[in-house]
Amino acid sequence: MTKYGFLGLGIMGGPMALNLLRTGAELRVWNRTRDKCRELEKAGAVVCNSAAEVCAGADITFAMLADPAAARDVFLGPDGALAGLGPGHDYVDMSTVDAGTSCELAAEAARAGARFLEAPVSGSKKPAEEGTLVILAAGDETLYADAAAALEAMGKKRVFLGDVGQGARMKLVVNMIMGGMMTAFGEGLALAGRGGLDPAVLLEVLDAGALANPMFRIKGPVVASGQFPPAFPLKHMQKDLRLALQLGDELVQPLPTAAAANAEFIRARDAGLADLDFSAVCRVIAES
Repeated sequence: MTKYGFLGLGIMGGPMALNLLRTGAELRVWNRTRDKCRELEKAGAVVCNSAAEVCAGADITFAMLADPAAARDVFLGPDGALAGLGPGHDYVDMSTVDAGTSCELAAEAARAGARFLEAPVSGSKKPAEEGTLVILAAGDETLYADAAAALEAMGKKRVFLGDVGQGARMKLVVNMIMGGMMTAFGEGLALAGRGGLDPAVLLEVLDAGALANPMFRIKGPVVASGQFPPAFPLKHMQKDLRLALQLGDELVQPLPTAAAANAEFIRARDAGLADLDFSAVCRVIAES
C-alpha cells in the first residue's frame, strides 16, 4: 500500500489529511505548529519532526501551505521537504501559489530525482472536510495517475492541465472571479439595505434566477449574521487577488474589476478582518 505524507495541517490541510487517513493508508504528518498534529495523531497518523522526515518515509507527500513564501520555506528550508525527496519519494503541492514558485519547486524536485505535481484546490473548509474539493493538477502526469486514489479521497473532481504552472494559473483565475463576485454581492446587499429592501428577500430572488450559485446561498446568511468564522480566511483571498493581478501584468491582460475587488479586500484586511472569513469584506462595504 502507498505510504503518504502531509505537510501543513491548517483549516484546509487538517481535514484533507484526515480524509487520506480514512482510506486506511499509512500517513506521516508535520506542521510548523506541532499542536495542529494532535487530531491526526489520535486518528493514527505518525507525527514527524521535520518536513524532510515526512518525505523520506513517504512514497507521495502532499503539502497544503498558506502562500508562496510558506511553500518555498517548507520545501527549501533547513530540514525541508526537498531534503527527503528522491527516486520513489515524490511531492504534490496543493498550496495556492504563483506559477513561478511552482516551477521553481518542480525544478528542484527534478534535480533530486523526484516527481512533482502541483494540485491547488477550489473549495474551502467544508468541502475539505467532506472530500468534495475540485483539484487543479499539472506537472508529472505519471504522478497524477499514481496519486489518483489519494486525490479522489480529497476531491469530487480533478482535472489535469498540462505543464507545471497551469494549475497555479487556473486557481488564480478561479479565485479572482470569486473575489469579484463577493465584492459585488456585498455591494448589492448594502444597496438593498439602504434602499429599505429585505436582504433575505434579495437572497430569495437571486437564488431563483440565473444568478443562483452556492456561494451566495452559503455566504448570505453568514453576512446577515455579522459573524464570519473562517472557512477561507480573508487574508488568503487578498493574497490570491494580488497574485492574479501579478499574472495579469505578466500576460499584459488588464484586470480593472479584479483590481477594484482587491482594493476592497485590502481595506478589509487593514480594518482588522484578515483572519475572518473572506465574506467579511461585505462588512467594510456596508460601513462605507
